[in-house]
Amino acid sequence: MKWGVIATGGIARTVTADMLKVPGVEVLAVSSRDVTRAREFAGKFGIERAYGDYRELLADRDVEVVYVATPHAQHHEVTLAALDAGKHVLCEKPIGLSVAQAEEMVARAAQRERFLMEAMWTRFNPLVRKAQEAVRAGEIGEVRTVRAHFGFRHPFDAADRLWAKEAGGGSVLDVGVYPIALAHQVLGTPSRIAAHGRLAPSEVDAEAGVLLGYENGAHALLSSSLLAGLGSAAVIVGTEGAIEFPEAQYNPTRVVINGVEHTTEDLGYQHQIRAVEELAGGGALEHPDMPWAATVAIMRTMEEVLRQLGVSYEAAG
Repeated sequence: MKWGVIATGGIARTVTADMLKVPGVEVLAVSSRDVTRAREFAGKFGIERAYGDYRELLADRDVEVVYVATPHAQHHEVTLAALDAGKHVLCEKPIGLSVAQAEEMVARAAQRERFLMEAMWTRFNPLVRKAQEAVRAGEIGEVRTVRAHFGFRHPFDAADRLWAKEAGGGSVLDVGVYPIALAHQVLGTPSRIAAHGRLAPSEVDAEAGVLLGYENGAHALLSSSLLAGLGSAAVIVGTEGAIEFPEAQYNPTRVVINGVEHTTEDLGYQHQIRAVEELAGGGALEHPDMPWAATVAIMRTMEEVLRQLGVSYEAAG
């Protein structure tokens, strides 16, 4: 299909580079609030069309699917506009700033009969899929706990998107989404949520510790931080064994299942792009590995975590 990329920041550059490695993918257009940046981006990646406003890109009838790579606070507005313009959408995580936003986006995709997926690339990594298959097959017995964290030190700057409330900043939405999504993938929707953390001067969360509880007594211990280098490891422990992601749980190249190591080549976002091509191109509205219900459920957990921490994005959204 013919893709349009909305925004030209770091994540847009990384994903676009991977798009161009997938056979059959054509990146036709890019947009930025600064048309000069759009043209520079287009020149770097050999993209034919550059626009100074995302609405101009959405008016391009040749663009079939868009990748929304804007700051978090713009995901809702841009995705709704894209769906209304008849485009399929891959929206960077988190899909929005609230459950209400996520539900509206899903409802609009259903109404417009267009494919929509949150860009949780982790779920398309072959080792993550292998780990999930091992859990389903009972290779580690009954899962009792998930421990996962993701954090790094990012000096405070109120204008930086990670710290700016108006951009949807904070550790939970940016990096905490990965541990939370892993817990949801393995254990499902929690029945209890407890959160503790610290706020930044900009009133976003600087760090968070989360305990998710389940009806069968299982639990998940998760953490995110913009203050300390937590790394990004994870472990899933069952009654008969364990699955370990030593690092980069969001894009692992190594996983250890019951003491046996498995490895894969780092293909970045290519797996996710192929998935969108196959499903959207085939007429599906959602992907079974990252369905709408999962996106909304993860957003619901994050919203409750943020509520307990004292963070609200109502004004930002």
